[in-house]
Formats: sequence, C-alpha cells, structure tokens
Amino acid sequence: MRHLVETFPSVVFAATLGLAAGAAAQTDPAKSPITWQAAYTGEAAANVDGGLREGQAYAGQILLGADVDLDKAFGWDGTRLHVAVTNRHGDNLVADDVGGSTSVQEIYGAQNTRLARLTLEKSFLDGRLVVEGGRTVANISFLGSPLCNAFQLNAACGNPTFVFKTSNFTWWPVSSWGGHATAWLTPKVYAHVGVYEVNPGHQSDDEHGFDWGASGSTGVVAPFALGYATTFANDAMPRRYEIGGWYDGADYVDPLRDATGAPAATSGRPYATRNGRSGAFFRFEQMVTRPDPASHRGLTVFGTAMAGTSGRLVEDHFLELGFVQRGTFKSRPEDTVGFVVTQQKYSHDALENLRLARAAAGGTGTPPSDQVMMELSYGAQLGPSIRVQPNLIYIVHPDQLDEPGRRRDARNAFIVGLRFDINLADLARARR
Repeated sequence: MRHLVETFPSVVFAATLGLAAGAAAQTDPAKSPITWQAAYTGEAAANVDGGLREGQAYAGQILLGADVDLDKAFGWDGTRLHVAVTNRHGDNLVADDVGGSTSVQEIYGAQNTRLARLTLEKSFLDGRLVVEGGRTVANISFLGSPLCNAFQLNAACGNPTFVFKTSNFTWWPVSSWGGHATAWLTPKVYAHVGVYEVNPGHQSDDEHGFDWGASGSTGVVAPFALGYATTFANDAMPRRYEIGGWYDGADYVDPLRDATGAPAATSGRPYATRNGRSGAFFRFEQMVTRPDPASHRGLTVFGTAMAGTSGRLVEDHFLELGFVQRGTFKSRPEDTVGFVVTQQKYSHDALENLRLARAAAGGTGTPPSDQVMMELSYGAQLGPSIRVQPNLIYIVHPDQLDEPGRRRDARNAFIVGLRFDINLADLARARR
C-alpha cells in the first residue's frame, strides 16, 4: 500500500502527459481537450546605490503545464484538470546586496524543479459554484491580480507580502494539499473560501512536489473573502472590491520571546513555537479612465490595506497604493505604465527583538519602524508573445528581519530592474 501511495503522483502525472500528447496530435485546436501552457519569466536587478553594497542578480522561472477539459476528453461535465511544473533558478538581489527580507524579484523562491499544481476543478449550478482541490497553493487563488504583471517588486506582487510574513499562507510553487470554492451570489457578487495544508518542509530546495504525505504538516491556513467584481463584458469601467481575511491554525515562531516569556535574543533559548493567528484585508481595483470604448486602454487605480487581528506578529499593518495605465499611446495599446508604493509597519515585538539582537552584537539603537518600497515600470509588448519591462525601484529603510544581529541600518537603496515574459505556448502555436 505504501508503495502505491508513493508512486501514485508519478503515475498520475505520466498519464496526464500521455493524454496531452494524444490531444496534441489533433489538428483542430478547438476540438482538443488540452490547452498547453509554456512560459518563461526572467527578472534582472542591480543595486546601483545604497543597501549594503552594489551588486546585481538574476532570477528566472520556466513554467510548463496544461489545462485539460475533461468534458471534451471523457464527457465529465464542467470538470477540468490543471497541471503545472516549474523550474526556478537564480539569485536574490535583496538578500545578497540590499539587506532586506522582501525581494525585488517576485519570481524568486523554491529554486529547483517541482510539481506546483495538480488539481481538479468542478463547476456546479451553471457555473455559479466552482470548487477546486488537489496539490495547490493559496496565493494563486487569493489576493492575486493580473495587475501584478506590470511589476517586479515582491512587496506587492505576486501577492501583498504582509500575508506571508504574518501567516503560513502557502505560495507558488510550493504545493501542498488544499482547495477552495467560489460561490457567485449574483453575477457580480461572490463569496470565496479555502483551506490549505501548511508543511514547511516542502519549502526546501531538495523537495520536488511529489511528497504527498502529511508528515511535517503543522496545521492549515484558511483564507476567505467577499467581493464585488466586474469585467469588460458587463461593465464599461471594470472594478473589484474585496474584503476578507485568514485564520492560520499552523505553528509559527514567536518574534520576540522564548517559551519562558523572556526575550530569546538575550536568554539564548530558542524562540517559542506558537499556534493560531489571523488577519484581515481590504483591497480594490477600479478603472477610472477609458478614452476608447472599443479598446481596453485606460487607467486603473488599486490599493490594499492589511492588518493582523490575533497572534504575535512581525508586522502590524501593510498599505499599498498604485496605478496601471494601459495603452498610454494609441499606437501601443498593450503597453503599460505602472507605479506602486507600499509600507510595511513592524510590530513592537519585532522591533524589540531587533534592538536586543543588535545590542548583543555590539551595535546600538533600534532599526526604523517601517519599510517603504516603490516601483515605476514601463511594459512594452513586443508582439503577442513577448513583453519587456524595465523598472526603477526605491527602498526606504531596508529591514533587517533576516539579519537581526546586523549592527547598523542598511542605506536606502536604488535599484534598476528588467523583467521579461515570453509566452512559449503562443509562440509555438503561431509557428503552426
């Protein structure tokens, strides 16, 4: 039985690839049950002033996957299979040269090859209820936005960094057991809930996504949201307004104290393990200009506010505000100009821990109580499949959460970046 459990993931994946290969042989894409996915994202960044030192880094991701329409394949009405494998590679500029804990390369993390997604999705009630479950992550279903494609900064994209620093919110491509359900109460109002296994061992670079056992699990994280959303199909000025939160019932490390209640930075004992914390958020996206009703050109503003509601947290709150202008020039309707600014406000416990750790290392003072990050970008669409996006990033008060014993503040940092995205599947289809 154990052998079957251990080999089942590989069998399912092989069967999926076999089904996909058969579908690829069909000459009419409209009749094929397979929608192939293949893409590459690269993100280069150079610290040209401030931080700890000048330096540069590059990180990238290869994505291969497929969406399988099981209605077309087997007659399973309203059912789809989602498969995705990633390879991530490269380095983290902020960790190496800037001195903070929030990357300016949102594609960085889990630097290996792994199965990121293998889920079944089922629609009920003519699509008014959609349920998905399997090997997945929370952050592709909650707190994400297509507007993130206009940025490289990890403070805002792929999701607001606050949720990862104050909970065990699972993140792409580190998959575990999980699922979510969306109920459309009206054509524009929805309720969304999910539950995801927390298994910190899966984050290591020697994991590949095929360990499906529960060993190492420390609990679950459960996000939820109530929202109002429109599209160009039912609104001249599409918008999304969403309020929600999460409960994290998994273990986490106290940011200040050991098990006796003393500061761990001075007692020398391990930081205490806690369980149970929560948070809340409000976010919005609103298109405010649309000069040409026949196109999607226009200005969209967006924002997010997040705060902790229980537990011993590293951050008190997170604020984000920005805009994306699509098609500034009529001759370039798919180009974008984007700007975003975020603030991460640290908790008393986190700052006290940093003060004590700095003093123990021979330094003085307390690090700044917040970190502000901002990005200005221009995205140039070079044909339907290639996008190149230079950007400028400025960090005020790079934090030292990952280096609590650092004896001095890192300087404000100015970073020049370049993101590029290639839709390899579209390129392959265009060559047919």
